[in-house]
Amino acid sequence: MPASPSLLIVPARFKTGKLYTQIATTSAGLVLGSSGDFNVTRATTATRFNSAGVIESVASGVPRLDYYTSGGTAGCPALLVEPSAQNLVLNSDNTATSWTLGGNTASGYVDVIGVSGNTITASASGSIASTVFVRRVLNTALASGSTYTVSFLMRQTGAHTIGGYWIGIVGVGDLGGGFDVSGSFSSGAIYSPAGAINRIRRVERWGTDVYRCSETFTLTASGTLDRILMGPLATVSSVVATVASGTQMSFAAPQIELGAIPTSFIPTTTAAVTRNADVISVTGAVSGCIGQTEGTIYAEVDIRNLTDGRILTLFKTSAQYILLSKSTNRLGGAIIDTTSSPTTVVNLQTASGSLTSGIYKLALAYKQNDFAFYVNGTSVATSNSGNVIGDYNIIRIGNFDTSLFFNDRIRAAALYTTRLTNAELQSLTTL
Repeated sequence: MPASPSLLIVPARFKTGKLYTQIATTSAGLVLGSSGDFNVTRATTATRFNSAGVIESVASGVPRLDYYTSGGTAGCPALLVEPSAQNLVLNSDNTATSWTLGGNTASGYVDVIGVSGNTITASASGSIASTVFVRRVLNTALASGSTYTVSFLMRQTGAHTIGGYWIGIVGVGDLGGGFDVSGSFSSGAIYSPAGAINRIRRVERWGTDVYRCSETFTLTASGTLDRILMGPLATVSSVVATVASGTQMSFAAPQIELGAIPTSFIPTTTAAVTRNADVISVTGAVSGCIGQTEGTIYAEVDIRNLTDGRILTLFKTSAQYILLSKSTNRLGGAIIDTTSSPTTVVNLQTASGSLTSGIYKLALAYKQNDFAFYVNGTSVATSNSGNVIGDYNIIRIGNFDTSLFFNDRIRAAALYTTRLTNAELQSLTTL
């Protein structure tokens, strides 16, 4: 294993506005103390998956230590970093307010914190009108050409495992379909896909019997979001008028947001609510932790969303930086300086289409004319051409210059002030 890092952060200790580092020293061995801790800016509350395995809200400026792991069990915490998002569904955490059931006010309550959901029992007649929860008069404009994502939690109730959603968009049509959360966790057929293209459906386990179902779609025409409905279905490919007589399904946390993936749940009451981005960085004295002419940057990440984002950035200007990143189909490391002569543009990446959900350990080693990128114990790419400018003075976690947010979970990050050997890179990144 390599020598001790100059900076190490394993998300564990924090307070409002701060995420504490375990190690933060200069190359001369000076302990930086509080000046090495990361600043956290998010001017709104946000939710996380806590150590008890339920969703809870945290205050503005508090870093989100999210305990969600594969299979929905609570594991070791990871730092959840997301961009800004807005939930367009009103009263998303309380179906006793402004939601109807069979023409009457619903008496149920969606307990978001406990993810208990609200149980809906299909009528004996199989009538959808008296079986689904409906939130009407949303009156939110949706734009042609824009991509939206609908999501909700579904709890398996008894032996029944099939539920569905419907969205009414005036001027476009109805969207929706069924989700089967048993066995294969498969998503079902889509019905009435009028006015929508590029539809992607997902089912994730969020607990012993709780699943998050979501679908992403792009509108081909502008319309007005009028209503959202949720209820049990007879089969995964049911259309809107077909429910399973006497069956039950529990729902919670409905959300519709602009974007291509479902982000963390945003509770709403009488108006749409925006969650601000998680901006995490440190500047100033911490520049001594950075290998300015040679070094190594490392991160361990838990990837759930295959979207573009920056994991760890050493920043001087928007044209001079070193970083680890993910894109829709690969992981990468880069050393960029387009202002000097000669310019340096070193992009080391995994093969196109290689990125899937899961745990990854990444390390990028850099030194003049000597660069290497390792992922999960394997050498991905090397380069023997390029300069390292130095004078990096900002470290950003989960973003690049307050943009390109990671939109996922970071389990650890570290810096070394030397270019680690290839053997050390292999050891450092082996799962």
